[in-house]
Amino acid sequence: MALEDYKDLVATAASITTIGQFFAPVFICKEIIQKGNTKDVDPMPFIGGMVMSMLMLQHGMILNDPAMIPVNVSGFTLNFIYFAIYYLYSDDKDSLHAKLAKGTAVTAILIGYAQFESEKQVEFRFGIIVTVLMLSLIGAPLLQLGDIIKKKSTKGLPFPLIFSGTIVTFLWLLYGIIIKNVFIQFQNVVGFLLCAIQLSLFAIYPNSSEDETLLKEDGKKRN
Repeated sequence: MALEDYKDLVATAASITTIGQFFAPVFICKEIIQKGNTKDVDPMPFIGGMVMSMLMLQHGMILNDPAMIPVNVSGFTLNFIYFAIYYLYSDDKDSLHAKLAKGTAVTAILIGYAQFESEKQVEFRFGIIVTVLMLSLIGAPLLQLGDIIKKKSTKGLPFPLIFSGTIVTFLWLLYGIIIKNVFIQFQNVVGFLLCAIQLSLFAIYPNSSEDETLLKEDGKKRN
């Protein structure tokens, strides 16, 4: 059977796993609630999740792709809930207001642009914009690479999001190959590689705190 014969199956699997990925931050929120604060937790995955869900929803409407629309409506709703939990336990609400305002402004500007761009150009140009933003969000944790190597710890990296992201980007890559959409292919081949690199860091460095690492090193010196 040709790969195209599995289009509906792959689309369903990609949609289900994407929705499953949207539930990955539940573990992060659970940790926030248990600690009673947002220390060492970056709010950008939640804000970025809301922004990307809205932009991917717009992209799905441009492509007239029914597989992308319900997924991103669910994604926005869940990320809004996660952000609300983060906001409730955050001590730096002024900073959150500023980040949320920037995210809202970017979303409004880009969706507004999509409404006024010509039908012939919007799919290509909006696709590039969404691709760049999505890959920036996926690759953002790699900005901590220097600290990770220095501290030999992946503490602070969102493992649930990275692990689920690896699976999701692979399935959407497969779907992009089936429907022959270059943007979906490019988005997800790069996204998969970025997630795989980040996932490999958990195998190289344990998810221990800097204090634990220092204690271990101090113990070795004494011995």
